[in-house]
Amino acid sequence: MSAEPRVGCAVDTDGRITFDLPRPSAEGQQLLLRLRPKRGLPERAVHVLDLEPADHGGGRTVLGGRPVLEEGRWDVYLLEGPGSPRQRLRPGLRDLRALVDGHLRDWPSPLAVRTPYVTKDGHLAIRAWLRPAHAEVDGIDITDRSMTVTARLHGAALGAEAVVHLRLRAGDGAVHTLEPQIGDDRRSFSFTVDHTEPAAATGTGNGVWNVFVQPAAQAPLIRVARLLDDVADRKEVFVYPPVTVEGATLRPYYTVDNDLSVGVKRAD
Repeated sequence: MSAEPRVGCAVDTDGRITFDLPRPSAEGQQLLLRLRPKRGLPERAVHVLDLEPADHGGGRTVLGGRPVLEEGRWDVYLLEGPGSPRQRLRPGLRDLRALVDGHLRDWPSPLAVRTPYVTKDGHLAIRAWLRPAHAEVDGIDITDRSMTVTARLHGAALGAEAVVHLRLRAGDGAVHTLEPQIGDDRRSFSFTVDHTEPAAATGTGNGVWNVFVQPAAQAPLIRVARLLDDVADRKEVFVYPPVTVEGATLRPYYTVDNDLSVGVKRAD
C-alpha cells in the first residue's frame, strides 16, 4: 500500500489558503474539502478545487475568500480525477504566520476565519468559524477571588446598555449578568467575575457557564471566544488554574469550538 500523499498550505492575511502538492500532478487532479458531518448525520457540504501545475513540479490550488466555509471542521482529500475515490492527505509545511497576529486586526461582519490543522490521526483539515460578530478574548487574569477578562468586539460596537451574560448550560438556564468596562473605541471591554457568584448560582451539582456579550439592549448575544490566531484547538493548550471557593472548584476554559466557558465542580 502506497503512503498517503502530503500537501503543504500557506494562509495569507486575507484568509486565502494556497495548497501545494509536492509530487507531480496529473491533469484532472482536484482537492476536495468536506464539512465533517455530525455523528449520525449525512454529508451535506463539499467544495472541489482544481489542481494546476506549479513551478516546483507539483500541483497548486487556492481556496479564495469565496466560497465562505460554513463553521465546522473540513477534511481535505485528493481526487485523482472527477469521481475518483477520495484519498486523505498528510500535512506538509503549514505556513500560518499570517494568522499569529490576527487578534490585532479589525475584522468585518460576518467574521470568517480558517485555520489549517493536523487531526488526531495525522491528516490535514481546516477549522472554520463563521459568525455575524465576534468578541475576541485578549487575556484572562485569575486571582483567588475573581477572574477578569479583557476582550475586543469585531463586527459590532458596544452601546451604553451593553452587558455580559454568563449562562448556565444546563438545568434551569440561569443567567448571571455583569456590567462591562467599555473602552473609548466602543469595542474593547473587560469584565470581572466574582468566583462566589457562579459557585452559589450553580447549586449543589456541577455546571458550565457559557460567556456572551450583548452589545445593546435587544441585540443578539455574541459568544466570547478566542479565534483570531493560529491555534485551531486551544482547549488542551490554554489551561488555566482552578480556584476553590465555597466548596466548589472553578476554572475558565475554552470549549472544543474555542468559546470561553467557566466550569464549576463540587467536591464529591
